[in-house]
Formats: sequence, structure tokens, C-alpha cells
Amino acid sequence: MYAALSTEGILVPNGFALTAAAYRDALTAAKAWEPLHRLLGKFDKRRVDLLAKRAAEARSIVYRATGIEELRQQTIRAYRKLEADYGANIAVAVRSSATAEDLPSASFAGQHESFLNIRGADALFDACRRCFASIFTDRAISYRIDNSFDHFKVGLSVGVMKMVRADRAASGVMFTLDTESGFRDVVFVTGVYGLGENIVQGTVDPDEFYVHKPTFRAGYRAVLSRSLGSKQLRMVYAHGGGTTNLKVPKAQRRRFCVTDSEVLKLAADAIKIEDHYSSVAGHPMPMDIEWAKDATDGKLYIIQARPETVVSRRAATAALETYALGAGGKVPAAPSARRSRAGRCASLPARVSSATSSPARCWWPNRPRRIGSR
Repeated sequence: MYAALSTEGILVPNGFALTAAAYRDALTAAKAWEPLHRLLGKFDKRRVDLLAKRAAEARSIVYRATGIEELRQQTIRAYRKLEADYGANIAVAVRSSATAEDLPSASFAGQHESFLNIRGADALFDACRRCFASIFTDRAISYRIDNSFDHFKVGLSVGVMKMVRADRAASGVMFTLDTESGFRDVVFVTGVYGLGENIVQGTVDPDEFYVHKPTFRAGYRAVLSRSLGSKQLRMVYAHGGGTTNLKVPKAQRRRFCVTDSEVLKLAADAIKIEDHYSSVAGHPMPMDIEWAKDATDGKLYIIQARPETVVSRRAATAALETYALGAGGKVPAAPSARRSRAGRCASLPARVSSATSSPARCWWPNRPRRIGSR
């Protein structure tokens, strides 16, 4: 996306990727495959204690194997290039992406680690190794067994991208279809204050906007509808690295986190991205896109884009289901009311490659995901 769409006026933060080939080469050099096969051979994953023990041992093997000096030096050199462009100790996001993510019949998104606000070469390389090791989280192992995926045919890449200072502005997710009905003539934009991981985790109720694509293309550009979310929390940089959540003052919560003109700019970017990938695929390709506003320059950046793989694959005649509660009661949790039961799924690009790739993930309202250092 960085290479293909930057000339179209779409802003994508610079970065680089550690490829799935680097992951495999490191494990081969360390002779790690045999002990991993022994650990992850046939066993009853329903024994949660055994699954946790073997997964932890597998992650330890991968973490040690990926600490090789060649990979370290390549990672540091790529980070130094980013520092040359943006300043010393530049903060980056470090994101995992398994090679099997975003398949029509399965999605591994959200099962592997990602880290925000990582600074310095040593912290970066450690985060990259932890991402590689997360290919063997308990959840990922269980999911592969359930879906008959070979543990050793799935690789993992790591995307490193300059952080956008959305912690002091806003960020969100948008889709080039309606996530409830599958209607494809709209761009559906969501946004919150701060870093967008709160949307991914389903911990806040975001602002929501719709833009009608046919009339937008015809030059009649307006926000079709808007809904004010409660935006209870703002995720910001934590001192010493990582992130933390702060409560949003009521006065800010009563305002939309972005203006109509910014929503229209986001919609324009979404339509261009959808058109590009539809052209590449040779058929319509609804997209799932993450965006962030930089408080420093006030610009809107696209930080991830991938095919939408759930709602767009429903049959055209799929029935809509409506549920009504027959009685009141205590509400134990309150995820976004507009989030589809299908969830939100995504992918990141898969030695260190140049900054011509952009990352890409799955949103379930309460999916487990470590963010403390992400």
C-alpha cells in the first residue's frame, strides 16, 4: 500500500518488515524445528494445563532462535534509517502477521502479539522476537488444531511502522461496506480519541459515520449519517513505553472526535483503497481499514488495510437476525452496539524488507490481546 497508493494522496507511515522467510531461516539455523515438532505433536489440547505448558515452551524456543545476530543487525539498520528520517528514538508500532491470516474460511487475526510505542533498537528487537514467538500462543495453537492447519506450514512476519501521534488526537476503523447488512454502497467510519486499540478490543463505544459511495463519486459529498459514541477512554503513550488508558472528560465525549471534512477525507481514501485492491484482485474487494490522525501535523494516515473477509462473504440472501430482551437486568458489559456478530478481521505484510509494506488484524469485542507494551 505504501508503494502503490502514496502517489494517490493517501498517507501511509513509513516502516519496514521482518519477513516470514526470516522467521523460518532463524528456526532452521537454530535447529528448532525438531523440538517444536516433539512439543506440538499429538496431544489433548482440551487439557488446558498441558496446552499452556507446551505453548510456553514453544514460545521460548522461538524467542531464543530469533535472537540471532544477523537478524538483530538488519533490524537495527532499518530502525536507524527511520531515525534518520524522523529523529532519534522514534516510537514505532510492532505488529505480528501470520501467513494464513484473512482466509475466506478462517482468520488468525488477533491471535498473535503486537506492541505499540516501542522506542530504541534494543526494545524494538525484543518486541520483534516476542511477535515471532507469539505464533505459538495457546489460542493460536488451539485454533490451528481445530481448523486442521499444520503448525509448521504457517509462518509469521513482523511489521514495524512509525507511530502516528493519535494518542493526542483520534483514530479508528472504517469499512467499505455496512458491517451489519453487508450493503456495499457505503463507507462506514468509526472513531475514538487516542490510539485505536480500544476500538479493536471493544472497550469503548466509538463515534460512527456513513458516507454514500455512489453520490460521493458523483461529486455530492456529504456525511449521510452520524452517531455520537460515548468514547469513555483515551489510549495514550505510557511513560517508559507502552500504553495506558485515561478517562475522557464529559465535555469531549459530547463532541465528535473528527469533523465532517475529515470523515469525507477518510471516505475518499477508503474508496481509492477499495478501487485499487479490487483492480488487483479482478473482482470487487470490500476493505477493512484502520486510520489515525496525527496531532503533530493534523493529517490523517492509513495505518492498515486488508480485505474484509466476513460480512462480504455472506450469501446475498442471508437472513438478518433481530433479538429482543424480554426483561431487564444488570448489564455486565457494554461493547459497541454497532459491532457485527461476525467480528472484524484483517492481515499484515509478510531478513528485513524495505518500507513498501503496511501492516494489517481481527476485532471481537472481548478478544484477549496484550497491549501493555504494544
